[in-house]
Amino acid sequence: MITNIRSDYIHSKAVPVLITKLLTERQEILVLFNQLVEMKPYDKAAAVQPLLQQFCQVLVDYVALGHFEVYQCLEDNVGDTEHCRRVKGLIRELYPRIVATTQTAIDFNDRYDGREFPEVVEDLCSHLSRLGENLAARIELEDRLITAIKLPSPATV
Repeated sequence: MITNIRSDYIHSKAVPVLITKLLTERQEILVLFNQLVEMKPYDKAAAVQPLLQQFCQVLVDYVALGHFEVYQCLEDNVGDTEHCRRVKGLIRELYPRIVATTQTAIDFNDRYDGREFPEVVEDLCSHLSRLGENLAARIELEDRLITAIKLPSPATV
C-alpha cells in the first residue's frame, strides 16, 4: 500500500516514512490486543500484568504517532494541487473523530498503566471491548486517509 504513495504530491518525504511507521505500530498494537483478549478470564495476574503494561506503552506510542506526527506532518506539508486540497479537507473532516479515539486510548492507559493488577481485573474485559471498538474506528479513519493520499500510478493516469 505504501509503495503507491507519491511524496512529490504531498511535498514531504517524511509522509511515507511516517505512514509506514504508523502501520507497523498499528500491527504491534493489534497483536498485543489479541494476546490480552486471549488471556481471559484474567485470573493470572503475574502473566497479565506485564503484557498489559507493554500494551499500554505501545498504545500510547501508536496514538501519539498518529495524533502528533502523521496528521501534523500531513497538515503542514500538503501542497496546493487539487489532490492535496482534497487530502487536506479529508484531514480536517477526520481529525475530530481521530481525536476522540485518541482520548479513549489515553483514558485506557491512565486506568491500567502502572496499576496493580488486582485493582483493575473486574473491569478489564469491558474496557478492552470499548477500546477495541475505538481502535477499529480509528483504523477505518486512518485507512481512509492513507487511501486518499495514494495516487493512481502513472500507467493508469
